[in-house]
Amino acid sequence: MAGSGPRYRERVSLDPRTRFSRKTLRRDLVAGVALGVESVPDGLAQGLLAGVNPLAGLYGHLFGMVGAALFTSSALMTVQVTGAMALIVADAQLQTRPDPDRALFTLAVLSGVLLVVLGLLGGGRLVRFVPTAVMTGFVTAVGVNIVLGQLSNFTGYASDGENRIAKTVDLGRHLLEWNVPSLVVGAITILLIMLLQNTRVGALSLVVAVVAGSVSAVLLNLWVPQPVVVLHDLVAVPGRLPIPVLPSVDDILFVSIPAVSLTFVALVQGAGVSSGIAAREGRSVDVSRDLIGQGAGNVLSGIFRGMPVGGSSSGSSLVATAGARTRLVYFLAGGVMSLVILFASDLVAYIAMPALAGLLIVVGVAAIKPSRVYSVVKSGPLPTVVMAVTFVLMLLIPLQFAVLSGVGLGIILYVAQQSNRLRVRRVVFSTDGRMREVEPPHGIPPREIVVLQPYGSLFFASAPTFERQLPEITAESESSVVIVRLRGTDDVGLAFVEVLRRYARELAAVGSSLKLVVSEPLVVRQLEAGGLAADIGGQNIYRGTEWVGEALRRAYDDAREERKRS
Repeated sequence: MAGSGPRYRERVSLDPRTRFSRKTLRRDLVAGVALGVESVPDGLAQGLLAGVNPLAGLYGHLFGMVGAALFTSSALMTVQVTGAMALIVADAQLQTRPDPDRALFTLAVLSGVLLVVLGLLGGGRLVRFVPTAVMTGFVTAVGVNIVLGQLSNFTGYASDGENRIAKTVDLGRHLLEWNVPSLVVGAITILLIMLLQNTRVGALSLVVAVVAGSVSAVLLNLWVPQPVVVLHDLVAVPGRLPIPVLPSVDDILFVSIPAVSLTFVALVQGAGVSSGIAAREGRSVDVSRDLIGQGAGNVLSGIFRGMPVGGSSSGSSLVATAGARTRLVYFLAGGVMSLVILFASDLVAYIAMPALAGLLIVVGVAAIKPSRVYSVVKSGPLPTVVMAVTFVLMLLIPLQFAVLSGVGLGIILYVAQQSNRLRVRRVVFSTDGRMREVEPPHGIPPREIVVLQPYGSLFFASAPTFERQLPEITAESESSVVIVRLRGTDDVGLAFVEVLRRYARELAAVGSSLKLVVSEPLVVRQLEAGGLAADIGGQNIYRGTEWVGEALRRAYDDAREERKRS
């Protein structure tokens, strides 16, 4: 899992001589031009997906990757606007604020601050607690949401509804109101991407397809009564870079929940991206440092009027495939994007919205991985239910709440899995002194010593599982001794202690007793705090030593003596 094991830490130096060389310049230049050109239509598409000014997506791509370039753990981790983040922004209801654009920039800056703080606190470790079932449901729903969210732009019909499912139903009911020229432009874009993406054109197939689709839109607008919407119909495309803006203090509370959701998405997506890069480079990854990098990218993006950003798998794959070697690639790509904004804004203004919608539909379909869904289904009913609930929530409720609900489901799944992993075994002494483990008896036999060894986490949720696996105490279970060995257990909950108290009382009621073998001082204190030590007596709690089995043998010998006397 990302973040575990030895970590590769690249020394941060601001001296260009320690980072760039003539040997790598050519490769970085080629990759930078490819990334910069591809990022123009992709950034605009992400802004369109988020339902904000498409230029905010463009600026997010530009300033997000430049802001993060010096701080991520890998030189090839690209930080830009992602589909999942765009969808969270789309559901954040920023349009209800007095200044929606300022609220968007505030959201990006606040997300950046949270990511930096989380990274400095070592929050990369948290990614280990995100279950595969939650992530599979999340990623699959993101892909479906991207597709459903672009059907209106693709068909040219402004559908109505409370969520994307309702809007899709409304779209189907008004089939005759679809804009045929928009459909043609979108279809041309999708067809070209599919035909070119596996050729030498590669990632630039997105650029070629969007340009071709936009040219067809301009030509169709000359001859058809139903015009195809292009970028300048929605916003004025400036021929200059954005002026910095400060976040709005009044919007901080309003955007706090989506900011937390964006932080979680950046944590998980960034870990996935950096893990893929680390596997390619043969290095380990520092997820916490990647959080700091993504945070820096968000802060710079928000200050320069851009959207929230995070680790981009498509951007990272592009620069790696193009042969990039150093972080210079992102400054070169930023330079290319800046030149396009400064000198080609008139052409950018004619990019067709159905073409961008077609691009996003391809991206959304690619995010849906049936093999991953099938793997979760094969793993059992509980992960399948968690995946399905996460998926449905992502479709029906605003994504900032759905993401937080997914986190809660992940915690519930983790607790459920840990509680069900507890197993109780019986330790039997052979005549030659060796010990072996067998299944515990269904009930405690009379005048017998039963040694029980629980395996697994003994926290509060596992207490009922432990109690169910304890041998039953009946009227025939007289004059017996039960020894529970807790060697290797460094913490128990009060619920677990209470289970042992009830068991000790039931044993005492039939003339039997309970002994414990404990190796950790903390567990002894918890047994005392829970009242168990007073119930069974301190002499029946045996302290483990560095010699494995010594305390258990002492408890077993004492139990044999007690049984002889009874």
